[in-house]
Amino acid sequence: MDVGSKVNVLLVDDEPRNLFALRELLGSLKQNLISAPSGEEALRVALKNDLAVILLDVRMPGMDGFETARMLRERERSRLTPIVFLTAAAEEMDSVFRGYEVGAVDYLIKPIVPEVLKSKVSVFVDLARKSAQLAESEQKLRALAAHLISVREEERAHIAREIHDELGQVLTGLKMEVAWLAKRLNDDQKPLLEKTESMGQLIDTTVQTVRKISTGLRPEVLDEMGLVAAIGWQAKEFQKRTGIRCRLNLPGEIGGLERELSTTMFRVFQEILTNVARHSRATRVDVDLKNQAKNLVLEVNDNGVGISNGEHNGRRSLGLLGMQERALRVGGEVNIGSVPGHGTRVVVTIPAVR
Repeated sequence: MDVGSKVNVLLVDDEPRNLFALRELLGSLKQNLISAPSGEEALRVALKNDLAVILLDVRMPGMDGFETARMLRERERSRLTPIVFLTAAAEEMDSVFRGYEVGAVDYLIKPIVPEVLKSKVSVFVDLARKSAQLAESEQKLRALAAHLISVREEERAHIAREIHDELGQVLTGLKMEVAWLAKRLNDDQKPLLEKTESMGQLIDTTVQTVRKISTGLRPEVLDEMGLVAAIGWQAKEFQKRTGIRCRLNLPGEIGGLERELSTTMFRVFQEILTNVARHSRATRVDVDLKNQAKNLVLEVNDNGVGISNGEHNGRRSLGLLGMQERALRVGGEVNIGSVPGHGTRVVVTIPAVR
């Protein structure tokens, strides 16, 4: 939203002359002034429009201002919209308190001082503009993050293929050349035979390193055998590398899963295991993958030290934020529950079909 963009201001009063007076007072603000002669009409307007502020008369026939405010607060779209109550006479304190209890942010007595009203409404108009700008910026940042994740995955897959195919072929050819040379050496050329054997072993080690790098960039098992097999393979590799026992409860292979969805779930699982290895001091990890209706649900529990509130907001939180952003990108979510000293539970939910 631009700085000069108009926002919606809802005026609610059962008296037409009061609505006219409010429009005249606020006309100089040059915003979209929407009139509603009743609480019922105010609710209908609030369902269809984003509102910067609601000026609400307290005493109205039928649905009064208190009931209208209460129902506005129950609806998601107007749950946080500022409500300013207007009343014709000073009310008893309990009535004022009742207004604040149902969600009012201010209470003005008629006759209203024009400068005071315009000043208060201007504040809420500015807040609405800034909130819209923040929401727009957040949306753009999420779109950028999603694009960067997608580009990174494509680059990883491309580099993994290049390393596996090109460098792998070169090393295989080199191994064959060394083997050819060794066969043509005489038995009395022991130093050269030993050197060719050493070269062969070095090539074998390099081939394994290349495979490890390629697999780290983009595991072949994920593309060739699917998500379930990839999670099983990653858990076994994790157990072998860290010594932390993994208990797996996996379904049969899930057919028809989009590449992006399987990649997202797998990458989040990798990040969970990385956090367990770095921070949890756990000795066991339980992994459950379920295909529930239209969603895939991955639950990972460890018996480690848990996550404190400080860690939620510290450097470790960047990894947690990365998981949440990945899941959000495909319409999923990540929920983390932890009690310090009693382990951590991470539940990842993503749609099986988009």
